[in-house]
Amino acid sequence: MKRRKFIERSIGVGAAGVVASSMLGSCVSQENTEEPVKSVSILPIMPDKDDISIAQWSLVDEIRQGLWTTLDFPKLAREEFDINGIEFVNTLFEVPHMDYLNQLKQNAEDYGVSMVLIMVDAEGDPCSPEAKVRKQYGINHRKWIDVAHYLGCHTIRTNCRGLEDASPEENLEWAVDSYQMLLEYASQAGINVVIENHGGVSNDPDWMERLFATVDHPLFGSYPDWRQPGPEFDNLAYLEKMLPYAKGMSYRNQPTEELTGRMIRMSKKMGYTGWYGIESTGRDAIHQGKELLTKYLGL
Repeated sequence: MKRRKFIERSIGVGAAGVVASSMLGSCVSQENTEEPVKSVSILPIMPDKDDISIAQWSLVDEIRQGLWTTLDFPKLAREEFDINGIEFVNTLFEVPHMDYLNQLKQNAEDYGVSMVLIMVDAEGDPCSPEAKVRKQYGINHRKWIDVAHYLGCHTIRTNCRGLEDASPEENLEWAVDSYQMLLEYASQAGINVVIENHGGVSNDPDWMERLFATVDHPLFGSYPDWRQPGPEFDNLAYLEKMLPYAKGMSYRNQPTEELTGRMIRMSKKMGYTGWYGIESTGRDAIHQGKELLTKYLGL
């Protein structure tokens, strides 16, 4: 199995007529206003080497206790963990007005930290039998595409659990419609839209393969969650099928060291290069995760 070469299928950055669609950025005016702006897929700038990031959710208890805020995240990543990337959670943002986002960008620059992605929760599920609900799902995610675009993140992470009382085919039909609408918006800003296996249909690698194949968009991909192995979840089997579509990794300390090493070797062999985001709980677990990832990534 070979990793898909998205860059060969995309239209390059700087294509004529592209507007980066952002409520936070400047719009590019068109001389001929009678012609609608075409939606052109722009590939985001992805890392050309492996590196380690921290998912904000790893320290959610500290944030909820008021020990620090999202604005402090770049400093914490550098001074406490000496890690180069950070991954945000939308529900942990304070009000993301312009001054706030500018300060966050400045803080990331000051500490030399890359802002990688935004994990989007509490904005609905794409699998709904009602067209208006599916449309609203896309609208709900647009503001986070805008924020990601403004901050310089390359990806937003979504959830796709589906309806338990619906068939896989029904959930697939609804998800295809929702993600096609969402990607039409994301493609104008060059933001990846990925799915993390957070239960339901997203835990089924065969179903996910069908979804990616049907939507068939260069900005649409997977964000494999390296979870606790068990009878109902095989890390290796899931990762193998998701790697051709992977645009990031969510690493927890739940796989053993041996399994972690095997999964990293598999990722390298199948051509994945990019961020490994630590989503282990607590500072000690983050340090342990960094040690293991550094060892097997050869950093």
